[in-house]
Amino acid sequence: MQGMRARPPLPAVLTAALVTLALAAVTVTPARAALSPSTPVLRPAVTARYPHDRAAFTEGLQYLGGGLLIESTGQVGESGVRRWELKSGRVLAEVPTPLASAFGEGVSVLNGVAYHLTWQSGVAFALDAATLRELGRYRYSGEGWGLTNDGRSLIMSDGSSTLFWRDPRTFAVTRTLRVADQGQPVKNLNELEYVQGSVYANIWLTDRIARIDPKTGNVTAWLDVQPLMQEASADAAHSAQPLTFDDVSNGIAFVPERGTLLLTGKRWPTVFEVKVPGLRPETGTTGRAGSRR
Repeated sequence: MQGMRARPPLPAVLTAALVTLALAAVTVTPARAALSPSTPVLRPAVTARYPHDRAAFTEGLQYLGGGLLIESTGQVGESGVRRWELKSGRVLAEVPTPLASAFGEGVSVLNGVAYHLTWQSGVAFALDAATLRELGRYRYSGEGWGLTNDGRSLIMSDGSSTLFWRDPRTFAVTRTLRVADQGQPVKNLNELEYVQGSVYANIWLTDRIARIDPKTGNVTAWLDVQPLMQEASADAAHSAQPLTFDDVSNGIAFVPERGTLLLTGKRWPTVFEVKVPGLRPETGTTGRAGSRR
């Protein structure tokens, strides 16, 4: 999700002040204030940094293997799906979201098909993961935010505290799961990534990522990405293109051969590769473009 529509530029001084206030607000949102003190907080360690397109309003991110990523972007008239090289940031292929009036949302590749959500249009697209050619469309009710898969089913968020498992052949809901931290619902579930038996979820307008047990819905740990947000914000401001209040953390991709996560945000200048306690490298894997464990 999501974000505001295009707005006229503000004077530089006012823009800087709004960015400062917005970043402060991000760290005191209700979602963060409600965290249970008994839930572990993990602090990712940065191992590498890669360039990220400042025009990309990131809604979905997935590592395909071989140093390649697939990413979906939002904003009406700017939404699309792209494949690009991690090290260089070079875009290899890109298509607009097939419905021109739609606000593009998450993307997930399963068995060679890239499934791409829209925010409020109620339609998901099936694209060939290699060519990005459209293969089909599915209708669904409610909003679309984030999307991942566990190797069998698609897992979708809609901005609430509920995750939805969907059949990739029909897009029908086969299971729902309420997400909670020590009994308190966790709302604004956004971009998702299924990693080694857990679902990782960006929480919209916060600097936290929830690690969720897909069996119980319980948050088993929080990832604190505030340092990454601060670095991205400082770099953006230094280039005279400061982040706005909705350019928040969004985008999680697992690199199995290194056991690391790739983390970025909407219009961030950087993709951060990080080590997270509990994640391990996997041998004999090439990403998530096909079937999974």
